[in-house]
Amino acid sequence: MKDIFQLQPVLENDRVLLRPIEESDFDNLLSFSLNEPEIWKYGLVTAAGEENLKHYITTAVKNLNEQKEYPFIVFDKQANRYAGSTRFYDVQHAFRTTQLGYTWYGKDFQRTGLNRHCKLLLLTFAFEEWGLERVEFRADANNARSVAAMKAIGCVEEGILRNHMTTASGGRRDSIILSILKTEWLGGVKKKLEQITI
Repeated sequence: MKDIFQLQPVLENDRVLLRPIEESDFDNLLSFSLNEPEIWKYGLVTAAGEENLKHYITTAVKNLNEQKEYPFIVFDKQANRYAGSTRFYDVQHAFRTTQLGYTWYGKDFQRTGLNRHCKLLLLTFAFEEWGLERVEFRADANNARSVAAMKAIGCVEEGILRNHMTTASGGRRDSIILSILKTEWLGGVKKKLEQITI
């Protein structure tokens, strides 16, 4: 398995560019933070409001520098605008696994096919370049839109962790666990995802 922090991937296709997030991306994401706070309704962390956005980006960059997470900013090439963010986290080199999450997009970019393009790039990298065997996804079990999106790209539901984590709003959530295995990716999930991103 290769080391993602040495590879320092920038992922790109005709629709989207994913590059490591930087402190200077504050201005690129500020409009979402100020105008669309509901984006983080189901999140474990929030970037709603200037101070929360600063903390969100600073923490993401710190975790990247400490080689704990690999956060991306998402640029929609079709719209010629920054659209949101996503990241690899809980990187387990010894087990060849990671989680893919902290994914959010502005309203204008939801249900446009952008997420599928991002997932195609991220999963192709994870399984075919990085050398992973499993990519895990988690979400608030009440976040029906997010769960449906994960299942639509080929994720398999594994179960629910009850009363699992504290939310950004201070409550607790049940977390749904889904995953894609390398054998599933190469056995048809990639082909399906390629077909729905055309």
